[in-house]
Amino acid sequence: MHRVLDRCHRTLFAALSLLGVRGQGRLLHWYFDWWHRRPDPWGLAVDDYEQFKYATTLRQLPARPYRRILDVGCSEGAFTHRLAAAYPHADVTGADISARALARARTPVPGPVPGPAPRFVRLNIVTAPPEDRFDLVFCAELLYYLGRARQLRRACAHLTAAVAPGGLLVLVHPWPEARRFCAYIEAAGDVRRVTEHVERGTGRPFAVSVYEAAATADHRAAGRLAPPGRQTGRGA
Repeated sequence: MHRVLDRCHRTLFAALSLLGVRGQGRLLHWYFDWWHRRPDPWGLAVDDYEQFKYATTLRQLPARPYRRILDVGCSEGAFTHRLAAAYPHADVTGADISARALARARTPVPGPVPGPAPRFVRLNIVTAPPEDRFDLVFCAELLYYLGRARQLRRACAHLTAAVAPGGLLVLVHPWPEARRFCAYIEAAGDVRRVTEHVERGTGRPFAVSVYEAAATADHRAAGRLAPPGRQTGRGA
């Protein structure tokens, strides 16, 4: 049943992509606002599978300082808030197409907060890249909503453009479909895959693919001159 529903899901969004970039964007905005008519419609904050996927994703990250982090397609911010807790010294941003989801994401989380709260911005990754560049960019469970190759090429170009020189881009998508999305990323920018973890131990296999953007000469020199030490995530 899950595979049948998944195939219907892909067919629907492939059809939406025939409308063109602007028409698709308007419908996706409406669609995700409609889904978020009730809080956490996919159970991202409580589902055991999602929590396992978050922890698995964080374990794949190289231990290094991350000063600016972006979570693209953040929904109501379940993973974004987890990033902010894991990296309390980082400036963390969540981005999503749904205004309703973002309004909920901005609600303060209960309990003590180890660092600054993340900020949340509205973004359609197909039509425009993020305004800034980041040391660490996440894109999870998003690219299969985009349908046609044209939209995927645009989105992947915008994702790679958001990564600062020497920064990381992390894709998390169902396996083996993830390989198709990785091919678009590899064609979109000057990035190299540094690690990939395929998790087959669940009923819904997924891949965590980590890419590094090419470093400029200045960035490489700064890295050589930087003092020893590293920042690692907490709660990973």
